[in-house]
Amino acid sequence: HVQLVESGGGSVQAGGSLRLSCVASGESYGRACVGWFRQAPGKEREGVAIIGSDKATHYSESVEGRFTISQENNKNTVNLQMNSLKPEDTAMYYCAADACAAVHGRMNTRGAGSTPKATDFGYWGQGTQVTVS
Repeated sequence: HVQLVESGGGSVQAGGSLRLSCVASGESYGRACVGWFRQAPGKEREGVAIIGSDKATHYSESVEGRFTISQENNKNTVNLQMNSLKPEDTAMYYCAADACAAVHGRMNTRGAGSTPKATDFGYWGQGTQVTVS
């Protein structure tokens, strides 16, 4: 059973940077896909960045070129480097993980070319708040 703990959130001015970390305990990420999602008040949880077990990455259009997801060599930590932050990036940020086979299987039910959704992941952290003013 995987437990995920996020850290690194905070308040920053527009144009600033933050680095979020997600540490897994219980199991290493190994063959897992790990994603960062965010949810602003009154909005649906949206995918921000995903990293696969093969280190392939996927970003939402809203953060492409500003955010970078990476996995440390110990395989227990996934980071999200957020640069050039904007007020619209303000949200609670969540780390999610699940076996890539399970994630891809759920995505495939929506057809080719589908993007990852929150419902594709079974394990979640408690979240960390990011506020950009």
